[in-house]
Amino acid sequence: MPIKVPDHLPAKDILTKENIFVMNESRAYTQDIRPLKILILNLMPLKETTETQILRMLGNTPLQVDVSFLHPDTHRSKNTPQEHLAAFYKTFDEISYRKFDGMIITGAPIEKLDFEEVDYWEEMTKILQWSTENVTSTLHICWGAQAGLYYHYGVPKHSLPEKKFGIFKHRINNPHHRLLRGFDDEFYVPHSRYTETRRSDVEKVPELEILSESEEAGLYLVASKDGKQIFLTGHSEYDKETLQDEYIRDNRRGIGTDIPENYFPENNHLLEPRLKWRAHSNLLYSNWLNYFVYQQTPYDFA
Repeated sequence: MPIKVPDHLPAKDILTKENIFVMNESRAYTQDIRPLKILILNLMPLKETTETQILRMLGNTPLQVDVSFLHPDTHRSKNTPQEHLAAFYKTFDEISYRKFDGMIITGAPIEKLDFEEVDYWEEMTKILQWSTENVTSTLHICWGAQAGLYYHYGVPKHSLPEKKFGIFKHRINNPHHRLLRGFDDEFYVPHSRYTETRRSDVEKVPELEILSESEEAGLYLVASKDGKQIFLTGHSEYDKETLQDEYIRDNRRGIGTDIPENYFPENNHLLEPRLKWRAHSNLLYSNWLNYFVYQQTPYDFA
């Protein structure tokens, strides 16, 4: 089944070329069907890239998905044209009266800041609180996961001595959990962050369960036991070239980021990286949509 996206969204043409079934608003109006309503709070600077990545994940499911985009009204984006935001995004005030089947909160390159130092933190807390009553299940990614864990459960983030950057092997802790249904015993996930969430902090919260972790990258997948809050510390939605682009960008800016671990063949940045996390990523999003959104949400919100 298709993803329903706004007419003229740039990601639509990219996904159509990949044979992902994308339906625009005009055609969707002709169908009598109740799609899953998914809200995406996009905090990434390159919003068009993130739109494509996440829509690609949502498109690998037999469920019809109706997507809305949200951005913080109290933050002015430096990397996304205001025309794009005005055309395709809503503010919290514009959607706060609605209910959604699912919500995705992306990462943001601000993890070195304390949460309260983020210029849109007050608005962020309003959205997080609103989601507890108006969203069936929320999927938090990277900084979004750290923010959600901190706000909902008081779990802190900790600075790392150097950037955790690369592709890392993970194991599953509960093979019978519905979110992990169909997973292999080991799988790979991209990580790109300067901070971490520690097992010892999460274990203090009885409402949370650690579902997956890595010897090299630490915690990856944490979920509330009722399935309403799911937290990913990595970026399973990333494209094959995303870490490569970030590595080049960091070094052009003089940041001096080390080469991503386990990413380039022979650890040679001149060679094309290999994509080895796409199957797990598709299955993760498919399981979330099926077991924690579709099978839990009411047909009629009223």
